[in-house]
Amino acid sequence: MKIAIIGSGDVGQALAKGLIASGHSVMIGTRNTRKKDLKWTKEHKEKLSVGSFVEAADFGQIAILAVAWHASENVLSLIRPEVTGKIIIDVTNPIRFNDDDDDEAPELVLGHDISAGEMVQQSLSDSHVIKTLNFISYENMVNPVYAEGTPTMFLCGNNDSAKKSVRELLAGIGWSDVHDIGGIEKSRLLEPLSLLWIEYGSENGTWNHAISFLSE
Repeated sequence: MKIAIIGSGDVGQALAKGLIASGHSVMIGTRNTRKKDLKWTKEHKEKLSVGSFVEAADFGQIAILAVAWHASENVLSLIRPEVTGKIIIDVTNPIRFNDDDDDEAPELVLGHDISAGEMVQQSLSDSHVIKTLNFISYENMVNPVYAEGTPTMFLCGNNDSAKKSVRELLAGIGWSDVHDIGGIEKSRLLEPLSLLWIEYGSENGTWNHAISFLSE
């Protein structure tokens, strides 16, 4: 499958590597197209390419939105015509980090009345937005293995067929415990989970943890 990664940061690059390893062709979309010379891309030149946001969105059958939230409005306006009818995997979190005060915790900039996932769906009204992979380190987004158990991943979105496709994609990169929790409005539950994940990491000095739900 052809997959677009909209964003060339740590998250985008980690997902690109994992998706290539599982057999997909990937184009990373970036604002700075000089990143076409990313060193590691040369190792995967048959399966990986780098272009603009628009070029990547046009390339992918599925697009993964992996940009900082403050940049998302502009990026979505650029790719909108190219992703009509396509599946959009939204891994963003609408978080504000208080860099000027180390003692002040990060916070969601929205979430009670509307979530980032819902805003992405509204912006891309002719696409099928699925929220997932937003409460895990980029280093563990692919093939997550933990000594203490199997991590849980949730997804939500309005289109059942799109959710089935994303579930299969997640399985291909190592997620065995995936749960559909409903429509895109359930992003209001998933995005705060990222704050819980950050708080645990900050208190315990680790960023390799995951969330797991257990049942008898």
